[in-house]
Amino acid sequence: MKKATAASAKNQDLARRFTWEIASISVHLEELRQFWARTLGVSGPQWMILMALADLDEGEGVPVNAVSKMLHVDPSFVTTQSKLLEKKGLVRRKTSTEDARIVNMSLSDKTDKHLANLASRQEALNEFIFAEFSAGEINELTGKLAALKKRLEKACMKVAVDF
Repeated sequence: MKKATAASAKNQDLARRFTWEIASISVHLEELRQFWARTLGVSGPQWMILMALADLDEGEGVPVNAVSKMLHVDPSFVTTQSKLLEKKGLVRRKTSTEDARIVNMSLSDKTDKHLANLASRQEALNEFIFAEFSAGEINELTGKLAALKKRLEKACMKVAVDF
């Protein structure tokens, strides 16, 4: 019984340490987001909307719901922020021809050019950040983090039901 308790305590310590490391990583990622956002004169969340559009848009624009899902925020937040980004000339918003309830967003040419100018700086920073990892290790770590994210999503649903 003592062995089981000791192992359980060790596992709890590992989980707590892991959680703190992830929290610390999150803080540093937020600092980097704020830095990149300032280069465009936008907020951190607005920067994330721009990055989601850059990643998701395949030429037809991206619906508000797809961006909100990717960022784990309410669609109304993306709508409000994208309207502000549109006023700054950073985003184009266009109502879908197939469904008037859907608004597709895309980056403006101005934003595309700005991101292209930042690309070499971002690439150099990423090389620095991931210097100790091979491509295979990064891929494996990303896969494990994606699996952990799914488990955490399920845990959140479980907690919501249990409490």
